[in-house]
Amino acid sequence: MAERSRAAANSPADDDPRLAFIYQEAVRGLTHQQTVVENMSTRAGSLIFATAFANSLLGGAALSDGLGLWEWIAVFLLFSIGGLIVFMLWPYHQYSFRFDPEELLHQYVDGDGPASMSAMHRALALRIKADMAANWRIIQRLRVALQIALLFLLLDILAWLLAIAGV
Repeated sequence: MAERSRAAANSPADDDPRLAFIYQEAVRGLTHQQTVVENMSTRAGSLIFATAFANSLLGGAALSDGLGLWEWIAVFLLFSIGGLIVFMLWPYHQYSFRFDPEELLHQYVDGDGPASMSAMHRALALRIKADMAANWRIIQRLRVALQIALLFLLLDILAWLLAIAGV
């Protein structure tokens, strides 16, 4: 009798289309989050170009008469931007964008009793939510670093311009 109820619980009739939809939406959210991370890396690369361009163009003109206060400020900002870019691009971040197939097999197929698709969708949707929350904490730090670096770039350009003007 217990074997019959277990078979009924794992039958295709147990598959709830609502859970499949929720799982698909969770996967879509995780995929979107991965795209955000990739876009932030691209923006950091663009920031490298913009910083190099602005500093080579303005720095050469400003440094022609030596190092003054504004030049030192601009150099400090340049190194600060560089540090923030290294922080954004350093590959130490522990993102979770996919599942371990061996773990999935052990947990849902090879265990005591194979799980139904509804049970798998439910468990994996909740796991995706936890992974997204962990990823989001990293993404927020990177976003703040990018915003600070962009602000420093504007201040760096301003410092070079003030140095060139001789203020």
